[in-house]
Order: sequence, then C-alpha cells, then structure tokens
Amino acid sequence: MLTKYDAIVMGAGPAGSSAAILLARAGWSIALIEKQAFPRRKVCGECIAASNLPLIEALGIAPGFDAGAGADLHQVALICGKRKVVADLPPARHARYRWGRALGRETLDTLLLEQARSTGVRVYQPWSVQAIEGEPAHWRCTIASVDTGSTQTLHAPVAIDAHGSWASLPSARMRQRRRRKASDLLAFKANFHGAALEQGLLPVLLFDGGYGGMVVTGGGVTTVACCIRRDRLVACRRLSCRSSAGDTIEAMLKRECDAVRLTLQSARRGGPWLAAGPLDPGIHLHAADGFFRIGNAAGEAHPIIGEGMSMALQSAWLLCANLLGAGHRDKLLEAEWQREIGRNYEMQWRRQFAPRLRLAAGFATMAMRPASAALIMDITAAWPDLLTMGARWGGKTSCAVDAAMIARFLNHNGNGLTTIGDRT
Repeated sequence: MLTKYDAIVMGAGPAGSSAAILLARAGWSIALIEKQAFPRRKVCGECIAASNLPLIEALGIAPGFDAGAGADLHQVALICGKRKVVADLPPARHARYRWGRALGRETLDTLLLEQARSTGVRVYQPWSVQAIEGEPAHWRCTIASVDTGSTQTLHAPVAIDAHGSWASLPSARMRQRRRRKASDLLAFKANFHGAALEQGLLPVLLFDGGYGGMVVTGGGVTTVACCIRRDRLVACRRLSCRSSAGDTIEAMLKRECDAVRLTLQSARRGGPWLAAGPLDPGIHLHAADGFFRIGNAAGEAHPIIGEGMSMALQSAWLLCANLLGAGHRDKLLEAEWQREIGRNYEMQWRRQFAPRLRLAAGFATMAMRPASAALIMDITAAWPDLLTMGARWGGKTSCAVDAAMIARFLNHNGNGLTTIGDRT
C-alpha cells in the first residue's frame, strides 16, 4: 500500500477537501485523513457567501450544490427581543453568482470529499492522526483506523493542517486542556421541518450572553444555530426544567426572541440539538512548526458574521496557489522553499482575513451585552443600510481568489499557477 505522498492533508472539511482537490488536479499525490464518517452533521452555520460560488463551481461540485442548497439569500434581519430591522444584502459583482445560499454541512462535506476521491486523492476515513513528526520536506504521520485500531505511517514533504473548530493535531491537544471559564462560548445547532422562516432571509439573533442565526437550507429545512456564554447557559439551566442543554437553549431562544418563537411555532425538530465548544476565535497561524494551516486551523472568526465557510474555502485556494504558483514541484524537498511559501501565504492570509476577525470580534462583544445590543438596534433602525454595509465589510462580496486565478486553475496543466489575485 502506498505510504509516500507529495502532501498529507489532515481534515476533510471544506478547507481540507478543497486543498486536496486543487493539488491532486495539479498532479500531486495526496493523502486526505478524516476521523469521522460522512455524511455527518456538524455544529456550524451553513451560509455560503456569493463570493465562494465560483470556487464551488471550479471545484466541480456545482450540480450537487445547486440541487441541495436553499434559495438565494437577498436580505438580512437583525433581531433582538421584540425588535427587528431588515435590510438588503449586498449583491456580489459576479455575472451569475450574485447571492449567497445555505447548504447543510452533511451535504457540502460529502460532495467535496467524493470529488476529492474521484480526482485521485487517497482518502483515509475514518482514520485519526495519532502523531506527526519531522519538519518541512520530511514529515512522518502515524494514523490509526477508527474501526480496527490498525496503524500506518505516511511520509510526505508537505503537511497541511485543516482540522475543524473542535479538533486539533496531537501536538496541540495538551495545550488545549484548560480549566472551564465562565466566558467560554459554547455552540448549539438544530434543524427544523415545517418552520415559518421566509426563504431568502438571513436573521441574526442578539440576546443576553450570546448570538445566533437562522436560515433555510435545501429541502425547506430551517437551521437554528447560536453561541452562548457558559455562565449564561448555566443560569438558564438552573431556571429551566428541561433535561438537556439543547432543550434549554431552544426554550430560551423562544422566550427571548419573538422571531424564533413565531418561526418555530408549528415546526418539528429533526433530531437532537448538536453541541460543541468552546469556540477559539483568533489567528492560529504558527509558522514556527512548519505546518501549512487552512480553514479554522489557520484562524477562526466569531460566527456572528457567517464567514467561516468563506475563510475555509478561500484559504485553501490561497495556500494551493502559493504552492503551485512557484512552479517548482521539484523544490518540495527543500525546507527553506517551503518556509518562504509559508511566509508569503501567511502575509496574504492576514491581509485578507484579519479585518473580518476584528469586525466579528467587535460585533460579537456588543451583541452579547444587552445595553450595547439595544444601541445596535437603535442605530440600525435609524439607518438600515448599515446592515448592508456591514455585510460588505464582513466579506460577503469579496474573495481572496480572483477570476483570473480560477481561470488559470481550470486550464491548469500541472506547471503551476503564476500569480496571486487580491479580490474579485
């Protein structure tokens, strides 16, 4: 069995599978490692901004995406208690892809993984990373089968970390074991059938100690997701007779957000609430250890602006454009060449995504405090266009990948891309 590859990609979410597809189409041999079986539900918002849809098409999954996604998202609503402000979302400048849509992660992740497999990627699933050792140009990765416990050691010059929000590489797991804090943000999500949410509307929920959102995905399924401080959840559970944290969350949202209560009045929940956390917003790039990081492994924004999917897809493209753009595949075994690629990629990543992280952090902090949330509602009620502008500032219409880069990828002959685009 093959154990030597050009690159090992750890994590088969949107970032990892996208990177695997792009590199495999350029002629690289890729091992893609994923510890969970697909399809899998995940605590994650499911909105995909319009700026990402050309990337979805270029990755080859547009037919499946179109068949499974919800309606075009034309409006955003800011909701706090009984108050509601509605504004138009800004359209993207692409001729065909003007509006974002929502698609369940169980569908999107499966589409991308199957596309990676059909592109020639060697998929190890369900396998988990037990250890990764070495340095750029010389990596050894020990993986174990979740089903049988058998192990293998893979070798590659390039290692790409694409783990999700609540996973990590073995080297980071000990660092992540810390005491629980009252300020920890925990995430919850549930799907509902028969809800009364208007298609094409993207509500953002503000409530004491947290924030959330709702959206209609494919098949008329309404997703409700939120993040809540640990101390607020504990307080809600003390006052609630519900047996589970998810049921407590649902009761709290219905009690504190009129729009949620009305939307779910006649709805039927499809399965239990999913829970995960705590969130770890911020930039996680660490050039010193030699890994290339994409998706949430590179950096995580507060999900209040719904840009997690954008950062996952676009960071994968940025990294691959750097790896392929140098046009020297024979240099994969040169550690300093990889470090230079990493420095260039990190600089571009920060330029593209750091402003979104700052905006999301500021908005989330204000949203979770009743006094500042009320001020936000007052201001947006007077100037609803601020919501439109905020969506634009948050990256809904901009992309780290330009049209020329996509075209070069589609015509790629294995010799590498040549330049990095800034924005569409």
